[in-house]
Amino acid sequence: MTITFLHSNPERLDVFLAGKLPELSRSKIQSLIKSGHILLNAQRVKARQPLKAGDTINIDIPEETHATPQAEQIPLSILFEDSEIIVVDKQPGLVVHPAAGNSHGTLVNALLYHCQGQLADEGGEGRPGIVHRLDKDTSGCIVAAKTNQSLKDLVGQFSSRTTSKLYLAVSQSPPKIAHQTVFNNIARHPVHRQRMDVCNPGSGKPAITDLHLLHTAADGTSLILCALHTGRTHQIRVHLAHKELPIYGDQLYGNIKGQSEATAFTRQALHAWRLKLQHPVTGESRAFEGRLPEDFQGLLTHLGQI
Repeated sequence: MTITFLHSNPERLDVFLAGKLPELSRSKIQSLIKSGHILLNAQRVKARQPLKAGDTINIDIPEETHATPQAEQIPLSILFEDSEIIVVDKQPGLVVHPAAGNSHGTLVNALLYHCQGQLADEGGEGRPGIVHRLDKDTSGCIVAAKTNQSLKDLVGQFSSRTTSKLYLAVSQSPPKIAHQTVFNNIARHPVHRQRMDVCNPGSGKPAITDLHLLHTAADGTSLILCALHTGRTHQIRVHLAHKELPIYGDQLYGNIKGQSEATAFTRQALHAWRLKLQHPVTGESRAFEGRLPEDFQGLLTHLGQI
């Protein structure tokens, strides 16, 4: 790919490309520049190199290779398991599947060890058995499939919205309405590539979340029950921030400076509390509940919410 810089005002190479290549993060662009996969006027330069009118940028993005994930002995809290599925109460800090920067130490690695490799292999490269995902620092219920048939059935249940997913979140402020439904579209933020954002109708994907206020502490901090009807990336975090209810401890969407040292939380206070689905083989309706992690319980206790 070749791009010509035509502007009269100088601009950094990496900043310019971040606007032209929204599918790539700034750090990825800087890595490509450093490795020589992005050249300016056929020369290797630094990411901060200023551009001038007429400069030619040559871009060669190599295909990413994904190593086959290996089994690792990582402790898991199992809520249910049979020959078809396994339901885990995921601990905070555990990435669901290998990706850039997290090639090992993930839930997939742990499942491969626990299930002795017996996981569905049609979930995508590096994602055996994975039906849905939770953010790294979100705790709670997640289901994985051991067979391809169960994977197909469960993916269909999530796509058709026949599953029930309830989350508990602690927001830094109280909602104006005790019960409300947030319905809008979500897409990747045009500038901050690690974030998602509410966008205009016609772009992005529809996202629906029901919010129910459970308790408000004296300082306004609130415990909110969130019911997901869709499964967009960062959906609850985006919707709560959009409603001026940033989740406690959320480094990406919250107001960390607004927290006192006594109640500072090192991750977003979000827990996938309850998951209800149909067993892919028996058709039986099953509901699972994830226990609140100690840090989440401690936060609620400090705020006088339990």
